[in-house]
Amino acid sequence: MDDEKRAQAGTATRRQVLGDAHVARSHARRTAFTEEFQDFITRYAWGEIWTRPGLDKRSRSLITLAMLVALNRPEEFKLHLRGARNNGLSRDEIKEVLLQAAVYCGVPAANSAFHLAEETLAAIEAEEG
Repeated sequence: MDDEKRAQAGTATRRQVLGDAHVARSHARRTAFTEEFQDFITRYAWGEIWTRPGLDKRSRSLITLAMLVALNRPEEFKLHLRGARNNGLSRDEIKEVLLQAAVYCGVPAANSAFHLAEETLAAIEAEEG
């Protein structure tokens, strides 16, 4: 794929996983300073990696959640919780990821993630009605 096709595929995948509203907000917040970074994320993370055939989106969401717990990235974790739900993960599957993370990333990291997950999942479920 060339860069333009990667950007198109990345935008489509980003919309599928994170939702149209998130992508619209990201585009609206672009500045001259952040524009190239946003283009990079769209082309590389979403257009090159998330579109690879080796793993489905559910599996990629499971892995991403675990890595974000390990890296202690709460904002990205909350964002990818929404993506995980969009990719079909249940509350129980998310809970299992966090329990696994407790063993390999540490109890404090998992504790924080459980609090964030409970708060974020409740907000998602309230939005869904």
